Amino acid sequence: MNKLNWVEFDECTYSIYKKCKNKRFEGVYGFPRGGLCLAVALSHLLGLPLLDQPRKNSLIVDDIYDTGHTLEKIKNIKGSETHVWISKKQPTWWNSYKYIKDNEWIVFPWESLNSADKDRDLYYKSRS
Repeated sequence: MNKLNWVEFDECTYSIYKKCKNKRFEGVYGFPRGGLCLAVALSHLLGLPLLDQPRKNSLIVDDIYDTGHTLEKIKNIKGSETHVWISKKQPTWWNSYKYIKDNEWIVFPWESLNSADKDRDLYYKSRS
């Protein structure tokens, strides 16, 4: 397992901020649960409202692109731009702060290392 930390989180959010600071978004949407942390931080950095749903002309963020199940639903929203912290697939239409080629389970700073095995099992069960 790969446990990420809050310093890495700050580096990721600042990187996304730099790429988006001169763009005109209506707000920031983050997928529950992992995307919310990124969305709140970017909402503050960019001075944009936090959105309750993805919509056109918005910045959409999530913690990870793993199977694509979550993000594929929003890929055609007009004027939106999507960023993830970690991508396990080579980014095509989305942006990724970090691309990893292995299938190692990622534990984000807001997650418990003690429940990581359970979280992983529940995640893969929900995708099958």
